Amino acid sequence: METKEPFETVVTRHGPVVWRVCRAVLSDPADAEDAWSETFLAALRAYPDLPATANVQAWLVTIAHRKAVDVVRARSRAAVPVASLPEPPAHRDDPPEHDSPLWRAVAALPPKQRHAVAYRYLGGLPYGQIAELLGGTPAAARRAAADGVAALRRVLAGAPAEAPALTRVATAAGGPAEIHAGTLAETPTAASVETPAEVLVETPAEPDRTGEHR
Repeated sequence: METKEPFETVVTRHGPVVWRVCRAVLSDPADAEDAWSETFLAALRAYPDLPATANVQAWLVTIAHRKAVDVVRARSRAAVPVASLPEPPAHRDDPPEHDSPLWRAVAALPPKQRHAVAYRYLGGLPYGQIAELLGGTPAAARRAAADGVAALRRVLAGAPAEAPALTRVATAAGGPAEIHAGTLAETPTAASVETPAEVLVETPAEPDRTGEHR
């Protein structure tokens, strides 16, 4: 009989992936922070009923999608004035990363392409599940993701010299690329075209969402 990991381990293992998905989908770092927090609050409540055999990462990305939609809706409401702004959480990414060429390029994508790229190449969801989240067909989701990656290639090919990793792109036609905070790297195996990417490119200096360096 399979047993589930402690929820704290789930946060440590999948927190960085969920953050990148939220960051790509919402563009604004503050909105992404809100969606990330709401995702894991909802996941904490639902985790006891999650089957031990479930794909935890896909489950979290699906929750993150719903929370991102909620954040977009809440953004349209009138802001409430406050005396002072709260301090940003210590585990947020550094400001230079927020303004990196990669994130600017992702934010500039049309919404459907941006979401398809985030859910496929960051969240590792299959195209069928992406189609369920975004509406349309798996073929349309695949096309949106491919168009998004092609647009990123064009933009990042001219990225500044101080961000060389941003110019590494997938060369296989339609093959998944792994988008990391600062890296767009080729996935080497042809089989990965049909299977979700489970391992993201590692950047040693990047803190995970628990505040610890991996």
